[in-house]
Amino acid sequence: MKILHTSDWHVGKVLKGRPRVDEHIRVLAELVRIAEEERPDLVIVAGDLYETAAPSPESTRVVVRALTALRRTGAQVVAIAGNHDNGAALDALRGWAEAAGIALRGTIRSAEDPVVSGETASGEAFTLVALPFVSQRYAVRASEMFDLTGAEANQTYADHLGRLLDALTASFRPDSVNLIAGHLTVVGAKTGGGEREAHTIQAYAVPATLFPSSAHYVALGHLHRRQAVPGPCPVHYSGSPLAVDFGEQDNTPGVLIVEATAGTPASVREVPITSARRLRTVTGTLDELRALDPGDAWLRVYVREKPRAGLREQVQQLLPGALEVRIDPELLAATTGTAPKVNRAGQSPRRLFADYLGEIGHDDPAVRDLFDRLHEEVG
Repeated sequence: MKILHTSDWHVGKVLKGRPRVDEHIRVLAELVRIAEEERPDLVIVAGDLYETAAPSPESTRVVVRALTALRRTGAQVVAIAGNHDNGAALDALRGWAEAAGIALRGTIRSAEDPVVSGETASGEAFTLVALPFVSQRYAVRASEMFDLTGAEANQTYADHLGRLLDALTASFRPDSVNLIAGHLTVVGAKTGGGEREAHTIQAYAVPATLFPSSAHYVALGHLHRRQAVPGPCPVHYSGSPLAVDFGEQDNTPGVLIVEATAGTPASVREVPITSARRLRTVTGTLDELRALDPGDAWLRVYVREKPRAGLREQVQQLLPGALEVRIDPELLAATTGTAPKVNRAGQSPRRLFADYLGEIGHDDPAVRDLFDRLHEEVG
């Protein structure tokens, strides 16, 4: 059978105040085109469909249309909740999803609930354990937290998930393609640069040995960098189909196409997605930035100029795609911290503020004058 593995759509993401809904629509449309060309039997969306647990109606419409379009390609579709999603809200859509032929798993309702079984059009059987994100605070009971050290609590979380997977994968059969979809951090995997740190720290990491050798493929979401993780069976993160933040500007967005049979291991290949605008970090003086041709990329700009009023506006006039403008950290390090310590007792607010501007390398008369006017109005 053929599987299309994707995850971490983060629909509704706002980048430095700039909505990205148009990019998401283009990216998901390209994903659907890939499904139309590849004709997979199954599409797995391994969590974080949304950026927030309270998505806007527009974001919900984008996700629902994308899932529906993937189903119309003829593929069976399974989607699970990630840590950014509201699992209960996804479960509320199950009635619609089941009518559309889509399996949504926001939370674990029963021992049998995460297990999705089916057949391909050619009659090949598959069994999929669809495991939505499980928070540590639910996996480790509150009473245990008072009696366990941090390391013991981490291990308890991994032990609980291990027992859960053992119970769910007991449904695997030798004559079916056995699959696991999960949204979690595996020890040894690399973050993509834009994930929510609270859920990628070691407390939430589990060893790849939790996955049984009887699994033909493990489709993971949560980490935005596309990668394979060594384990008893093929374990892969598909990565996000677009760079979610500037920390991910060097990632290669895409999806994974997986082929497996009951008697052979999975083969995996990458298919890039290019519809989103690139994210780039550029550094230079105003003259150097003026000579740049960044195309339509979103930019993080480090300016090699002394701070002054209006500098951000100058940069954004030169580079309309500049969403974040900062003074180059190396320049700041060279110009700050060198002023001698002085006694400021009894000095006026104007003098104190002027000294502060000088210490941070922002000795700009226009800013001092603005402070004087504001201080006079307040006083």
